[in-house]
Amino acid sequence: MTQGLLYPSLGLEDAVLLSSRGDGLHIAPDQPRRDQISDAPQATCFDLARLLDRSSRRFSGLISAELTRLGIDDIGPSQVMVLLAVGDTEVSVGELLDRGNYVGSNISYYLKQLGDGDYIDRVTSQRDKRSARIRLSEKGRQLCADLRVAAKAFERAFCVEQDLRDLATAFQALHRLELMWANAARYGV
Repeated sequence: MTQGLLYPSLGLEDAVLLSSRGDGLHIAPDQPRRDQISDAPQATCFDLARLLDRSSRRFSGLISAELTRLGIDDIGPSQVMVLLAVGDTEVSVGELLDRGNYVGSNISYYLKQLGDGDYIDRVTSQRDKRSARIRLSEKGRQLCADLRVAAKAFERAFCVEQDLRDLATAFQALHRLELMWANAARYGV
């Protein structure tokens, strides 16, 4: 097998390696394989998980850039995701753990940073002083609003109508997959 050229994939950190085997060019590991019979792309759960992880890191980079543009340097993308998970509701720490991909020690650290920066209000339960409810402060609500405006501007600049439909379809498919994986983890395959 002779190695072909290394082509950068859209200028991102990963690249696609093409190789020539005499029967045509084959796409290297970062691209979905094709089914021999139907020629339809075949992605495994592992391929999808790696793509989601990379996409999440790139989205964090986008959030970091927006925080810098807004002049905010006391919190990072992980804390912003917690703010967005809280949203317009009042939630417990347990509910936040369910809404996001956090472990208990991380969420405690994030909530301390957000509280120190006045992005959230923490209301202690009257019945159980160990329990607290979390809600956005005015500063937290304003940051979330600013980020939503930036997201809309990004969508207007880079997304055509078909892209927005594709995002909605991808969201629905990923949500179903999340539920399927959660059930498989709980109850077995």
